Amino acid sequence: MPVLERSALEDSPLADLHAIASELGIDGFRRLRKEDLIDAVVARQGGDTADGGAAADDEEATARPRRRRGGRGRSRAARDEDEQEPAPKAESAPAERVERPERGRGRGKDESRAKDESRAKDDGRDEPERAVEGVVELSDNGSGFLRLGKGGRPSDDDVYVSAAQVRRCELVDGDRVGGPVRPPRRSERFPSLVRVDTINGRPADEVSEGVRFDELEAAFPTERFAFGAEDEAVKVVEFLTPIGRGSRVTIAGAAHTGKSETLRRLAEAFAALGGELETSVVLAGARPEEIAEWKGGPVAPVAAVSFASSADAQAQAVDRAIEQGKRVAARGGHAVVLVDTLDDLPQGAARKALAAARNIPGGGSLTVIATASAPLGGETTVVALDAELAGERRFPAIDLLASRTLRPELLVGEAGAAAIAEAVREQAE
Repeated sequence: MPVLERSALEDSPLADLHAIASELGIDGFRRLRKEDLIDAVVARQGGDTADGGAAADDEEATARPRRRRGGRGRSRAARDEDEQEPAPKAESAPAERVERPERGRGRGKDESRAKDESRAKDDGRDEPERAVEGVVELSDNGSGFLRLGKGGRPSDDDVYVSAAQVRRCELVDGDRVGGPVRPPRRSERFPSLVRVDTINGRPADEVSEGVRFDELEAAFPTERFAFGAEDEAVKVVEFLTPIGRGSRVTIAGAAHTGKSETLRRLAEAFAALGGELETSVVLAGARPEEIAEWKGGPVAPVAAVSFASSADAQAQAVDRAIEQGKRVAARGGHAVVLVDTLDDLPQGAARKALAAARNIPGGGSLTVIATASAPLGGETTVVALDAELAGERRFPAIDLLASRTLRPELLVGEAGAAAIAEAVREQAE
């Protein structure tokens, strides 16, 4: 290649100097500032040249770099290296911005670069933090979103949660998480969670970590829920089929025996207890009219999926509520999840949901109460409803012969267990 004058090199853009250096075989040219790169090119050509060379040589020397500005004549390897090159350091940028405007070249590019830098600064500026709280929904890639919409449904206000935050805080579907957020940057659609401050109402740094919930020790329920309600259905359940913290309960019966109504009245009784108890309701395969009635009650459903939804969608809704209850119990809290109904769920999903209930010795508890056409097996309490009694418009239509509570003496004492046995004998007669 012809010898290039220093003045021509100084007028050339950095990309053309890189191409020239590549052709000359200069090592490490991409790490050099422009002035140093020009010195290296001149030295490789055999020393500085006079500015008063022949007119033909000067014209050829200045024309060649200009033809290369569009990328023509450059090797594919050189272009690939340019694309992979990291952004130039801030210290090298001022030299180009000073030189090019003086010679009247590249002004449009400099103005565009300045605008980009200004926008980047705007993206990084400090903005007041706003705090949010929502329900975690995890994605397959390990990240997740805080669902801020009612019932944990997706909305435009949702907040992105990074996979690192999910792993660090061991978040699961259904966790209620709070913390500050930052606005989305130019390339982002959703705002992002800055940090996790609270998990299920407790400070994140106080949330216990340790054994997985399914590996925690389980014990028969020993603390009965004392509702003290005036509702007849609640009173019958409380004294004849007692339920305790950690109970695994099925309200079983044929259609139109009052399963949903019994569950609704129990939900009202749990809501009245208040305190440290976290009560949630999931409707899976419900009628639209029933969904509307539940939403107007004291315990609004955390998820409501109609019978038109697939079995997988219903199972997913139930699983999220169960996972939330597990997290509460594993961290020493007490949760109750009421499900209406397990009938349309895949058998494995229904059993998994019911089996999650447990009383953790010295810790928390998860109580699961679900409606179903028949007991699934493994319950600690079964509230059986009788179609014939329901046909006589007797409510609650509880069949004491088919109902049972395992180890009732742990909940109501020996005298209470004897009273339950006596009531069963009377109905049998």
